[in-house]
Amino acid sequence: MKRILTGITPSGYPHLGNYIGAIKPSLDLLDENCESFLFIADLHAVIKVSDPEKLNELSNSIAMAWLASGLDPDKTNFYRQSDIPEITELAWLLSCITEKGLLNRAHAYKAAMDINNESGKKDIDEGISVGLFSYPLLMASDILTPNATHVPVGKDQQQHLEITRDIAEKFNRKYGDFFNVPEAVIKDEKTVLGTDGRKMSKSYNNIIPLLGDEKDLRKAVMKIVTNSQEPGEKKDWKDNTLFGIYSSFASEEKQIEMKNMFNDGVGWGDAKQKVFEELNQILNPIREKYLELNSNQKHIEEVLKAGAEKVRKQTLPSIKEVKRLVGINKL
Repeated sequence: MKRILTGITPSGYPHLGNYIGAIKPSLDLLDENCESFLFIADLHAVIKVSDPEKLNELSNSIAMAWLASGLDPDKTNFYRQSDIPEITELAWLLSCITEKGLLNRAHAYKAAMDINNESGKKDIDEGISVGLFSYPLLMASDILTPNATHVPVGKDQQQHLEITRDIAEKFNRKYGDFFNVPEAVIKDEKTVLGTDGRKMSKSYNNIIPLLGDEKDLRKAVMKIVTNSQEPGEKKDWKDNTLFGIYSSFASEEKQIEMKNMFNDGVGWGDAKQKVFEELNQILNPIREKYLELNSNQKHIEEVLKAGAEKVRKQTLPSIKEVKRLVGINKL
């Protein structure tokens, strides 16, 4: 049986791009013929989020976004990374057989060094934490602790999985076949445009909130950039930010309808109103479920703790065997 693993780093509040690009595709991958592992990568987030209260808030908001979007915790393993101590224990054991040169080639570390080089810093490692450098090791442990067989990744994330495969193969050669060598499931990622036409990202301040109220949603949609064409003038839907955002969630039939409106010279206000109404219709059930969950934070904690307990029934025997293989035996 396939064992599919997906991790979500709580580095920002959930937005429409997260839902269309990550949450919905991951939920669509789940079926009864596989065992799935979905986790909140809060340990990874410590690298970027230094405010403890904000990190906790972001972790909870990510959990609520997934549950509100239709994730059934009874049909998957849904847990918080930090609740599985075997992950960090395995990460240390894997670090003992991983050559530094492999991590030197990791994209995130090289990018950080390039920034230091470009800014003329004498020490190219200045400001780079050990956490950032060893990030691929913890990611490998995320995957190998539950012994996942398949990992959905975007094209820009393939290197992380290749590093994991290298580490798993080296461990198996040294100590005998134990870990599955995970395969990549390449996601056909859909880039969702932000309100300014760039990729939707909190760092660009161009997001459309996933969990905000109708007022917040309307405000974000009305901010979408358009040109100065007047109502009645034919408008080009190609390379148009408003249509680009609409096409990321609307059906083909609805998109044809919108294209016809563009050709007929729809006013930008009317077009944005249509985008708002249809998007609001999609997000309203998610929003209602989120409000229900948000009013009962204790339930969120119970769901995550229950998920961790379920996962640890597998990871505890696994780490015990790994320790036996490397020579750490407890009488």
